[in-house]
Amino acid sequence: MNPEGFSGPSQKIVKPLTPEALAAFKAAQDKAGIIYISRIPPGMRPAKVRHLMSAYGDVGRVYLQQEDPKRAYLRKKYTSTKKPHFIEGWIEFKDKKIARSVAEMLNAQSIGGKKGSRWRDDVWTMKYLPKFRWNMLTEQVAHEAQLHQAKLRVELSQSRAEQQEYLRNVELAKVLEKRATKKKEKGEEFQLKERLPKRPRDDEDNPKWKKRKTAGGAESPGGQLGTVLGSVF
Repeated sequence: MNPEGFSGPSQKIVKPLTPEALAAFKAAQDKAGIIYISRIPPGMRPAKVRHLMSAYGDVGRVYLQQEDPKRAYLRKKYTSTKKPHFIEGWIEFKDKKIARSVAEMLNAQSIGGKKGSRWRDDVWTMKYLPKFRWNMLTEQVAHEAQLHQAKLRVELSQSRAEQQEYLRNVELAKVLEKRATKKKEKGEEFQLKERLPKRPRDDEDNPKWKKRKTAGGAESPGGQLGTVLGSVF
């Protein structure tokens, strides 16, 4: 997960992992509920989302997905907005009942707030995800990151191949230009010869190959007959 899009509890307590603590953690995960937000208002960051959602219940973890890197690059290049932009998010409430009620209450409703606030007229678009756990989200994000890296590797490989082909064509053009210049100085006309594709070698129809095969020890029909007559007489 991108750390810029993650917002966890403010107090991080590290304790030794015991069977009792593991059981308590599992029970807390089973009790928690997750809300999915399909659209994040422009400029809203994870800390702000946590602050707004904390008014309705105890919030666990918050993760907002950043926009595509290419789109972010173009936006930063051609607009004055340089801060990261988030497109979707997940909010974990420690009680699934509260998460369900919050999603039903706030979906398609305006964010509200003080008059003149930035997101007063924006609308929440959220949905409660039953039977969804936070580890499913981390696995999905990791899988998408792997796919993105694989796509980048393929694009980079194609770009390198195209660059090498371009450089070969440039070198070939330089060589042909030199040859054309020399021909012109001599008063000759320079013509490009079309390179014919190589013909596959058909050894069986080649008489020289047959001759080498016979001389190399392969017996011809006459040689086999002579061996038989010699063994008889």
